[in-house]
Amino acid sequence: MAFEMNRRSLLAGAMAMGGVAGVAAATPAWAAAPTTPFFKRINKPIGIQLYTMGEAAQKDLSGTLTRLAATGYKEFELPGLYGHSAKDLRAEGDKAGVKFSSIHMGLPNRLPPGSLTLMSSPQEIADALGTLGIGKAVLPIPLLPDDWKPGPDQRASLIQGIEAGGIDMWKRMGDLLNKRAAALKPHGIELGYHNHNMEFRPVGGTTGWAVLLKELDPNLVFLELDLGWITAGGLDPATELRRLKGRVKMVHLKDVKPTTKTNYALQQDPCEVGQGKLNWHAILPACVAAGVQHYFVEQEPPFAHDRFDSVKMSYDFLSRFKA
Repeated sequence: MAFEMNRRSLLAGAMAMGGVAGVAAATPAWAAAPTTPFFKRINKPIGIQLYTMGEAAQKDLSGTLTRLAATGYKEFELPGLYGHSAKDLRAEGDKAGVKFSSIHMGLPNRLPPGSLTLMSSPQEIADALGTLGIGKAVLPIPLLPDDWKPGPDQRASLIQGIEAGGIDMWKRMGDLLNKRAAALKPHGIELGYHNHNMEFRPVGGTTGWAVLLKELDPNLVFLELDLGWITAGGLDPATELRRLKGRVKMVHLKDVKPTTKTNYALQQDPCEVGQGKLNWHAILPACVAAGVQHYFVEQEPPFAHDRFDSVKMSYDFLSRFKA
């Protein structure tokens, strides 16, 4: 999920088969050796969204990157720049032997003056992301009213702000994303949108998600599906991946406990990947079929274990998983 400073402040296969020959010809290479761990078969790294580490990454970025790299995480998605210059942040990544592949970027009215935002000049964004080695940027939270301020219950006030925009907000956001993506494309930067679960709230016979998908130009804006938030919103991740084939370039690998009830208000009972109710045997093959390029582990607080222990549990499950 991760919506840079906003978030850090607001939230403490079924395959049709004919005959034997047909199966052999139609079976993709990644599915040909079920005794080999899934991520080895698809030749993709298991990445992590650094938001997961909370204050650890803010207080000791170098040490956090080094510990995560030792666990096995070599590909990272950033929730922001952590107050560093792009050059210094890249140096920290190089020192730890990790690669930055994506970054979440907020909007200027929610970030301190001088921050790199989605509305910064395309050249400024391209220069910073180019230094980091990043080619994909993601907007991780819907638009909020200009006069919005967090209340005592920050989660509730955030939801109220989003709902105040109504269906029109989702249309305006789609237009904004299309325009910013078109401006960034000549600079080699792809732009995406990351969901939570408020997108799926029924409004006037539709949902914000349905409206946004209709507005977005699939040739310009990709989707980063958060599989845990999709589940909390009452949808089946594998079904949604199949429906959106070709539009999903990245996923957040996130799990939730069976106690998680369908809601549209940023609520879930989080747990480590493989410890919850998501059906990874259906989801991971659906990711491949949908064209997913990057896989980032992410977990929401509260944590039942130390965060480093939790992300190791998720990595161990995924690195050994056979689908």
